[in-house]
Amino acid sequence: MSYEVNETVDCKGLSCPMPILKLAKTMKKMPSGNVLELIGTDPGSKDDIPKWCKKTGNEFLDMTEDNGVFTYHIRKK
Repeated sequence: MSYEVNETVDCKGLSCPMPILKLAKTMKKMPSGNVLELIGTDPGSKDDIPKWCKKTGNEFLDMTEDNGVFTYHIRKK
């Protein structure tokens, strides 16, 4: 899938609930259709971020993992 990342949030070293709080705060100020990239190290985020997207109506695009670092892409509804 091809898309342009409009904003990146670095949550490395933060644990629940901080990645979700930073995600929500950043998404509020982004225009609809923009893509946010979140980078984190909390393993719980693998479940939390897709659930948050489903709950809020934002589009979960993908997740990759590299050496314990998770990168998520989310499109604002």
